[in-house]
Amino acid sequence: MDDQQQPGTTKRVVVCGGGVIGVCTAYFLAKKGAAVTIVEKSSIACAASGKAGGFLALDWCDGGPVESLARASFNLHRLLSEELNGPESYGYRPLTTLGITITESRSSSPSGSKLSGDSTIPSWVDGPARGPRTIGSTQTTAQVHPQLFTRTLLNTAVEKHGVEVVIGKLEQMRVEEGRVGSVVLEGGRVIESDSVVLVLGPWTGKFEMLASMFRVYGLKAHSIILEPKEPGAITPHALSLSYYPQGGKVMDPEVYPRPTGEVYLCGMSAEAEVPDDPEQIVGNPESIEMLKRVARNVSSHLDEGEAQVKAEQACFLPCTDDGVPVIGELPGVKGCYVATGHSCWGILNGPATGAAVAELVLDGRASIVDLSRFSPARFVGRRRVKV
Repeated sequence: MDDQQQPGTTKRVVVCGGGVIGVCTAYFLAKKGAAVTIVEKSSIACAASGKAGGFLALDWCDGGPVESLARASFNLHRLLSEELNGPESYGYRPLTTLGITITESRSSSPSGSKLSGDSTIPSWVDGPARGPRTIGSTQTTAQVHPQLFTRTLLNTAVEKHGVEVVIGKLEQMRVEEGRVGSVVLEGGRVIESDSVVLVLGPWTGKFEMLASMFRVYGLKAHSIILEPKEPGAITPHALSLSYYPQGGKVMDPEVYPRPTGEVYLCGMSAEAEVPDDPEQIVGNPESIEMLKRVARNVSSHLDEGEAQVKAEQACFLPCTDDGVPVIGELPGVKGCYVATGHSCWGILNGPATGAAVAELVLDGRASIVDLSRFSPARFVGRRRVKV
């Protein structure tokens, strides 16, 4: 019983990391009665949680280890949207998702080159597109604006449930007799706690206690945000592309129109060294240019003369060597929990991860989803080879 919340006591929990997983964890912890402090070294949702596509899918993880987590989280997103007025607050909406093949032509203008007879292809997709297939319906795919979602959830947690936000860098976690006691921030501030949740995303590898147990590496993903002159022409269809550039290998960029009128494009991912400061992350110019090339071949509405470039950016997705997130209590350190390694599905899986970790911290076990598959205990006994 010593890991469970005792009647009449308030458990003090420090959540280290202000991305979507950390904010979801803080929200559900506070909702269940914990006294929660979020420690974030830069700003809330400043990295991948602010620069991701925000695409949600019910069943795209089926058949893999994340299936139950993804399904629970997709449904929890819908419930949160009802609770927090998601359509107005952070652009939550169901949408149809299409798989489309685009092969670059020699013509510089895509206009009018869509193959005739492809009525499945939205009218605004007027580039050299073919082979459309519906891979997600309004029942199985949806979207959020990830930064607005994360900040809406945090604001609710602060205003309704008393969550405190501290901007500072985690320097050390103090462990006494095998149990966490406090965290120490850069500059010496000490925050006493009964439990600590480390939600460090791609910066997990910078924290030695975790890096000595398992590897989380950063996959650098690029994106651009465009604002078309005619946003009303863009229908709510997400596009998963098989893109064949002239003289290059096939790529798989994605296109997400948003209810704000913006269109988000992402792709061009590769493993790279994660900088210490998230504010230092910038996109590679050649990757950004490639995404602009993709945009104008998808639609004349997204060509440079027809759309304003609102953002050129990059972020790091936290990935594990076995492709499975790490969620659970650290072996040998009572009261210390970790949640990281969600790769490209962090926005989707944030709510169920946060709810499950809150249950684990306060009740001793998670009921919303079985976390045993994700436990960091799976790394015990493995030799950690530094790469």
